[in-house]
Amino acid sequence: MARVEEILSRVQAEGDAALMELTERFDGVRPDPLRIPPQRLADAWQATPASLKDALRLAHQRILSFHQHQLPADLAVTGPHGELLGRRWRPVQRAGLYVPGGRASYPSTVLMNAVPARVAGVQRLVMVTPPGPGGEPHETVLAAAHLAGVEEVYRVGGAQAIGALAFGTATIPRVDVISGPGNLYVTLAKKAVYGRVAIDSLAGPSEVLVIADHSARADQVAADLLAQAEHDPLAAAILLTTSPELAAAMPAALAAQLENHPRAEITRTALNDWGLIVLCDSLGRAAQLSDCFAPEHLELLVEDPEILAEQIQHAGAIFMGPYTPEAVGDYLAGPNHTLPTAGTARFAGALSVETFMRHTSLIRFNREALEATGSAVITLAESEGLHSHAESVKRRLN
Repeated sequence: MARVEEILSRVQAEGDAALMELTERFDGVRPDPLRIPPQRLADAWQATPASLKDALRLAHQRILSFHQHQLPADLAVTGPHGELLGRRWRPVQRAGLYVPGGRASYPSTVLMNAVPARVAGVQRLVMVTPPGPGGEPHETVLAAAHLAGVEEVYRVGGAQAIGALAFGTATIPRVDVISGPGNLYVTLAKKAVYGRVAIDSLAGPSEVLVIADHSARADQVAADLLAQAEHDPLAAAILLTTSPELAAAMPAALAAQLENHPRAEITRTALNDWGLIVLCDSLGRAAQLSDCFAPEHLELLVEDPEILAEQIQHAGAIFMGPYTPEAVGDYLAGPNHTLPTAGTARFAGALSVETFMRHTSLIRFNREALEATGSAVITLAESEGLHSHAESVKRRLN
């Protein structure tokens, strides 16, 4: 945290110069200029293989369609004395989208952040993402930005990028809300600037919890556990099962799929440190244990997943049945893949259109309403010792 605060202080004081120096120190390249031209994004899209273009278009269309249903409606209520009461939703003006780099490229993160912001009606989207060894982010990340209609992309990542979005520099505008996952430095930087700007969440390492009964296939369960473990050495992969046979089969099934795995070292570390197999005496007990963990991703590989889902109170997303691997949610099912981690599903939910909006209360009393309620307002104000609060009502009633 001390290092993050030092980085943020430098960005606030030195602006673009700090971004240049810090990016050169941490990423090995000097991002000059900081902004990637819009034409470069269009070129990346044109250079994308046709099959990948089709996959990105499908993901974009499904994510867009689902999030369009999330737009909140304004509220207008007439009170008992003719007074008007309401709530009005409006988008923030500027949103900062953080897209991580590092171990992998994440065009899916571009879509999952840009689409709800666009649906919300945000006027200006500002994307930051770390430069790769060649000085630019991954081509597919740039292509996804073009597809999602993001025109402002800056080659800067880490805590310094969060500082730029929160404070503003000569090149990068200050935003109203920052969304998108990142490493520990990014997460701590988002925590530090919260209050100056809004943030979506404090994202920790990814996690999956699978509840499986005798109907689940060992190879499919193993693949789903590995799909989380390959994200990060800190990723958690947990199996709760009522089947002794499935529990016994898992070590061999995992080992078989780890042979020649391109991310074997990361995956093995995650499984060794954060992997768990628990044999439960009932699915009800498994549901109770799952709620204690409040997983980011919960898979129900059981005969009646809908019935079991009704018993679950705390989960970021629930994937039901053998044909719904968590991977479909990561890429194109429709609901957002930015989900609460580290047990925060007890009180938080997925990134949504509302993340990029704020609501304003609307109140209009007429004389009848004030006469009917004014004495109560005066009594309450006087009970709190707030003389002018009471006086503001008395002068209208007199």
